[in-house]
Amino acid sequence: MIRGLNESTLAPDDEEFNARINAYDVAFRMQTEAPEILDISRESEETRELYGIGQEPTHDYGRRCLLARKLVENGVRFVCVVSGGGAGNMQWDAHGDIEENHLRKASETDKPMAGLLRDLKRRGLLDSTLVVWGGEFGRSPEAQSGKGRDHHNLGFSMWMAGGGIKGGQVVGATDAIGLHAIDSRYHFRDIHTTILHQLGLDQHQLTYPHLGRDERLTFVEGKLIREIV
Repeated sequence: MIRGLNESTLAPDDEEFNARINAYDVAFRMQTEAPEILDISRESEETRELYGIGQEPTHDYGRRCLLARKLVENGVRFVCVVSGGGAGNMQWDAHGDIEENHLRKASETDKPMAGLLRDLKRRGLLDSTLVVWGGEFGRSPEAQSGKGRDHHNLGFSMWMAGGGIKGGQVVGATDAIGLHAIDSRYHFRDIHTTILHQLGLDQHQLTYPHLGRDERLTFVEGKLIREIV
């Protein structure tokens, strides 16, 4: 009935209205197909063990990573697997005690993340799936409140796998104490450019006029990280 009402007043050149109708269709398919896709009970015991499901401290993130693989397997184009969340030390926000925080969070995520990469590869999905691990900043080399570390944006690392990325290498370096990136420095814009490139998109083709100026996802300009592609 809703489709009929929408189409009764639909003009042939009304792209925005067409997009709204398509969004309803996508929402319906998500509701009808998602329960089966999100059911991990059909996965083998070996697969659940690969992700660390059913054991602590990896159960929660393991489930998230397995669901990510199932979504990718069923054609979902973009999946964000969040680690952490909630208040205080539930996040990777080590203002109070970086050693306790990072050891704990790494123990929650290391096995599930390795399991996801291995599972994608053995199913033939890794070549066509770009995996990006990172956040918006790192941690400072200076102490904060004794054992903690503050936010730090001058030198930190991210990694990529699959999706045509040349793995097994490190690009760039920081100084001796991790304060500044000093070798082969790359900006977030360059990471975005590289992601777009691996998806077959040109950053310049995504430029659009906004409030009197041209805008793009990579802002002013990004450069491709050629060492890894």
